[in-house]
Amino acid sequence: MERRTVGDSGELRAGAGAAVMAAAIISAGLHLIGHDVLSLAALAVAAAWWVVLAVAFAAMLVRDRGGWIAVAGTPPGLTAVAATAVLGTRLVLLGWRDTAAAMLALAVLLWPVLTIRVLRRLTRGMPGGVFLIAVPPQAIAVLGERLAVAYDCAWLGSAALGFFCLGLALYVVALWCFDFRQILTGAGDQWVAGGALAIAALDGSALVASPQWSGDAHGVLETATLVIFALTCAWYAVLLGAEVLRPRPGYDLRRWSTIFPLGMIATASLSLSAPLGITWLEPLGQVLLWIALAAWLIAFAALLRIRARPRTPA
Repeated sequence: MERRTVGDSGELRAGAGAAVMAAAIISAGLHLIGHDVLSLAALAVAAAWWVVLAVAFAAMLVRDRGGWIAVAGTPPGLTAVAATAVLGTRLVLLGWRDTAAAMLALAVLLWPVLTIRVLRRLTRGMPGGVFLIAVPPQAIAVLGERLAVAYDCAWLGSAALGFFCLGLALYVVALWCFDFRQILTGAGDQWVAGGALAIAALDGSALVASPQWSGDAHGVLETATLVIFALTCAWYAVLLGAEVLRPRPGYDLRRWSTIFPLGMIATASLSLSAPLGITWLEPLGQVLLWIALAAWLIAFAALLRIRARPRTPA
């Protein structure tokens, strides 16, 4: 099967936002376990990649509006929103609240424009990328909740809860559209089925840790987060088993949609350990984080190797 690479189509360039998400969430995880030098290196890669993609898509909008509109109507196009919000979340941890707030505003402005286009084109039997419709609202919710705590802003926390619930509703829609055969045949984006739940669990951890929610509301959020995390683990077990049964070696841009879910579940495990009082989640998260980092390095090396390969004339 022919492997597709960066630059082969506008849709794939849109999907490259998954690579930004992967680097940013791994950076956040490394910060949580105290490896700040590695964390900052991953953050630098994520930020540089985000700038390159942002410039590329702005240029595409100016030079090829029709092509930009076509990209905006695909699930991979939504990675632009999610990548912006995930990178912003890492900047909050760095203390750059105002920059992160600007990225939240950008993500919120882009999200409805892109999501409406994608929802209009949903059908049954879609690949794993369809779960990307559920990722941006959860990414926005995580960033919103972090900023709500940083700025002591209750309405922002309430908005984050709303995006959390909306993300779960969109996950159900994606599940209805998903072609379950992709578990065995997908080129990497089938892992978003688990990644979209992992970021919901990460969002749940932020909501549970927030002082804004107490009493019954806190109990409901805690229970919901535990259920989401359990479902996430179940998905990962199924997806890993399918990879063992049907290995799919070779580089494909959609493999970045495998790596960011690995980073998401690792960071979610680390973030859930303290607020839920489940101590074994921390060492689990550390192991999963190193696995995610190793996978990121392998994919990045493969990308560099392919980009350095001389192009043959068509």
